[in-house]
Formats: sequence, structure tokens, C-alpha cells
Amino acid sequence: MFSRLILVLLAAHVILLAAPTSLAEQEENLLERLKTFNDILRLVRTNYVEEVEATGLVDGAIEGLLRELDPHSNYLDPERFEQMNERNRGEYYGIGISFAIRNGYLTVIAPIEGTPSDRLGIRAGDRVVKIDGESAMGISENDVFERLRGPEGTSVHVSIQREGVEELIEFDIVREKIPIKSVPYWFMLDQQTGYIRMIRFSAATSEELETALDQLEESGMKRLILDLRHNAGGYLEQAVEVADKFLDASQLIVYTKGRIRGASEEHFATDVASHPRTPLIVLINHGSASASEIVAGAVQDWDRGLVVGETSFGKGLVQRQYRLRNGSALFLTVARYYTPSGRLIQRDYSKDKISYYAEGYDELDPNAEPDTSTTDRPAFTTVSGRVVYGGGGITPDVPLRSEELNETQQAIESASLPFTFTTIFVGRDGFAYPDGFERFLTRYEPDESVWKSFLAHASELDTVLTRDQLEAERDYILRSVKREIAGNLWGPTERYRVAIASDRTIGESIGLFDQASGLLALSAHATDKPAWGTRAEDSPAPVTRDN
Repeated sequence: MFSRLILVLLAAHVILLAAPTSLAEQEENLLERLKTFNDILRLVRTNYVEEVEATGLVDGAIEGLLRELDPHSNYLDPERFEQMNERNRGEYYGIGISFAIRNGYLTVIAPIEGTPSDRLGIRAGDRVVKIDGESAMGISENDVFERLRGPEGTSVHVSIQREGVEELIEFDIVREKIPIKSVPYWFMLDQQTGYIRMIRFSAATSEELETALDQLEESGMKRLILDLRHNAGGYLEQAVEVADKFLDASQLIVYTKGRIRGASEEHFATDVASHPRTPLIVLINHGSASASEIVAGAVQDWDRGLVVGETSFGKGLVQRQYRLRNGSALFLTVARYYTPSGRLIQRDYSKDKISYYAEGYDELDPNAEPDTSTTDRPAFTTVSGRVVYGGGGITPDVPLRSEELNETQQAIESASLPFTFTTIFVGRDGFAYPDGFERFLTRYEPDESVWKSFLAHASELDTVLTRDQLEAERDYILRSVKREIAGNLWGPTERYRVAIASDRTIGESIGLFDQASGLLALSAHATDKPAWGTRAEDSPAPVTRDN
């Protein structure tokens, strides 16, 4: 069986790499190579110094084959394929907690609103110490998924250790369908500025975005920041539907070109579920890829909004999913996609995959200006004639560098000092803020007594951080404590609102809406049919996936 699969894989590899002059020579070359490979596989399995797992040999051969293609053609074994499907479906069956492994403990970051854990009163900071009577100490993330997730309607028993409570708290939790949000946060930053955070493009993204836009418009939104930072992409169709909400009917959003039937097509905006054409700012960074770049590219090409931040990742390849008989799947690149102006945003991938991904997420010198180099990149024009560039991600209209944590701040977060302190501060010490979150957000600041309590807490822990290091980061720590208090008292949305209150990119973006409004005016007076690049000629069937 394994030999047969290897032969199939090797056959594809030979067809790709070998180019004999005639069909007969191809067949002869292929047959000889398949025989040789089969001999090698048999000898390794029978004579190697250690017994080897046959499936590992097969997986290694598959990886070697795909390494000759591009960085985004990938093979997923059945387990990883199912995990990916959960994310893309936007749901799974479980108990409904966001968690992290903190110092070996399975720690609740927050219960997910409306889920069994939320209804039962599980809190941020709770430690799950037993699952179905067995210790959860030292548990891995994969073990958490295996032990807490399961079929709908089944039950799991968890024992929880809570700060300020001596005895373990016991819960029997019935598993339910749990949503995986792709639009987890939306709210008003001020009386006229709406904010939406989108973290992936799953099957429910367009629907979630529609809900967010409707609620923000009801709240008086007159302008919008769409945050696509660190959004690595997802379904191509969802990228089209997201862009559609901001563009006028019949405007081209993206087009793809490939060599097989159905791989070349054009996607246009419709007049369905349109929203007021308010000024728009789209935030991107090096982690914004794929579907995020489709949205940012369409917005930029049509001068619909201002793209702000850092040059995006540069992934312009479309994968088609092929299910395999063992429950695994092959994601094979079948096309390239282009922005409306004709830009291919795919970065060069002639180096190995490790270098490709490392370069895509490289953090530059924090004192340097954002990377906006356009050397040797082909130039294009937007609908109003502005110059934009292809061949290396989406270059922002306004470069703004994201603030990165310094080494000490990373160590503070790695040790979970703000989180563990706040769990005690709220749980055992009973801190409360009866005036509500909005006043907390604008008025509350941790005082000297909170700082002294934090230092006492840090001194009790086994941490490499010195008192001088903590003192130097006092402002950062107290902001982080406020963030964790908000999460503990009100939930993840309020925690996030406190966290982004000091986000420099968002703060500076609010001052850029005059430019965004100017682009909107330009696009309104531009021609509906600009002389842009060549369009796809063959578009009989949709390309179903881009990730």
C-alpha cells in the first residue's frame, strides 16, 4: 500500500522535473525511477539500523515532492485537516473557553459568551486541574483539544481551582456547538469612528461582518477602521464578499489565472447588502496575507479607502483542495490572483520554504522606518492614477510601524505577571468597579497601592526579572494590569478595548481620515472602466479556496 502511494507521488514528481523529448522516453524514464524508488523503500524498511515508521517515510516523500513546487502547496494529514476544517467552518463542539497553558496549568483566559462554560459561571483565571477525574497538570494544547472537545451532547467533568476558594469547584459540562469568530471585536472608538477587527476569512466571515457593520451604523458610525493585521487569510469567496461590502456594483475585486479549467475567473462587486460609502481605513502588517491582501488591494486600487501600516506578506497564489482516501488532503496551487489593476502580489519564493516564511515575518529594526521598498517592483496605477506596486505584497499608502514588545515586556507577558496578579487582585482581594466599563476605560488608572501589590506578587514568583527591570516598565505593567482587570470583570471584548487604547497605529490612523475622505472623493469622480491589465479569459467555475 505504502509503496503504491509512493509510486503515485514519485510519478507526479518525475512529470514535473523531467522533460524527455518524447512520450516513449517519458514512460521509460518514469518506469525506471519508480522501480528504483520502490527498491529503496523496501531496503530502508527491512535493513535500516532502526525500525522506521512506514507512514513517516510516505509523509517525507510527499513533503519532498511539494517542496519542489511553491510554499503554499501543502499536504495535511487527517488530524491537521480536521483542525483546519474546524477553523474554516467557524465552529466546533466543546465547552467554550479561551485558554492558555500558564506555568503548566490549563488556565481560562475567558469563557466564550453564550457557551456552556459562560452559563455555568466559569471565570477568567480559573485553573482546570482535572478533566474527568484525571490530572490536567502539564497538559499540552493538543491534549486539551482531545479531552475537552467531543460530540455534541456528550458530557465532560472538570475540576477547577479558583483564587480565593479553598475547595475545588466541580462542573459537569455538556458539549455544544462553539463558534470560532472571525470578527471577534467591533465597537465605536469615538462618537463617529467605528472599529472592526477581523482575524481570519472563514465560512461565516461575511455574515459576521454584516452584523458588525449594521450595529456600528446604528451606533452612529460615520467612518471605519477595518483591522486586518495578522490576518493570514482563508476562503477566497469570503474575501470577495468582504470587499463587496465596500465597493460599488460591477467593480472588479480580484481575478485569477491558471492553466486548468475553472482556475481563471473574475470576481465583481454586486449591489447586494451595500453600506454607506463612509471614509475607510484598512490596517495591514507583515502578517496580513492572502484574502487580507485581496481586500486591501481592491480597496487601494479603487481608491475606496486608505491602506495604513506595513507591507503585507505577499501571498498571491490560489490553492484547490483535493481530498485523499485516508482522510488527508492536498492543497495544490492552481492559479495566481491579481488585484483589479493587474498586480500580482506574490513575493518571490525561489528560496527554500523556511527562508520564504522567515523573510515574510521578519521584524525590522524598531527604530527604522517601515519597509516600503519598491525597488524592482512593477508599477501600476489606481483608478484615479496613483502609483501602486505589485510583486511583493500590498504597500501601504501611509506607512506606520507596529509597536513591538521589548525583551523585558516579552518576559513579563511570558511569565504571565499581569494576568496572575489580576486573578488574585480581583478574585481574592475582591477588587470591583461598580461605575461600569465605559467609566473604567476612560477614568480608572491603577494607583500606587496597586503597583506595590504587583511588586509584592512578582517577588513571590520564580522569575528572572529584577526589581529595576520592573520599575523601568512600570507604565507598561500598569496598562497591562488594567487590561487584565477589564477582562476579568467584563470579558474579552472589554479586555481588548483596553489593550488597543494604547495602540499607536490605531491612534494615528484616526488622524488620517481626511486623506481617506479625499480618496473617496477621487474614486467617485474616476472613470468606471479604467484601462487596467489583462483580464482572465476563461472563467467557467469558481475556485473554491485561497489559504
